Amino acid sequence: MAEITEEQRQFRAAMAHLSAAVNVVTTDGPGGRAGITVSAVCSVTDHPPTVLVCVNQSSYTHDVFKRNGRICVNVLGAEHEELAVHFAGATRIPMEERFGWEIWDHDSDDVPVLRDALVALVGRITSHTVRGSHSVMFVEIERTIVREDRGGLVYFKRQFHRLGEPTVTTV
Repeated sequence: MAEITEEQRQFRAAMAHLSAAVNVVTTDGPGGRAGITVSAVCSVTDHPPTVLVCVNQSSYTHDVFKRNGRICVNVLGAEHEELAVHFAGATRIPMEERFGWEIWDHDSDDVPVLRDALVALVGRITSHTVRGSHSVMFVEIERTIVREDRGGLVYFKRQFHRLGEPTVTTV
């Protein structure tokens, strides 16, 4: 791998200050079952409901996502930090074993859905474009599951941070 430039180093440092939700993006189909931890997920539009997901082309999951064409964006709750680490590839637990845990619904949507995800967005990749080392995949959402009863998990300054449940303020 080539040495990164000072400009790249500065950009990466700046992006570390951009807090983002932590997600495990999953798929299943002809290309196999796979998942990866990503923070680059963004709402595009609500008509039709669409998000974008950025995936490094060097990740083996990249081609699996494209081949299967369907994914689930599992937005992680505060209690899912360990799961995020596993799907980030920071442990030696094989992919097959990760999906063998009793935390997944494999039947409802033909893709693995984390049963207690803060949010689960199930959809199909409708298009993608390449920018540098990554593909930007546009995903039209077919099913949305939201759970209001827990806090979130964000990535900021290269660390996970747990967000508590929001407090309701009355006026």
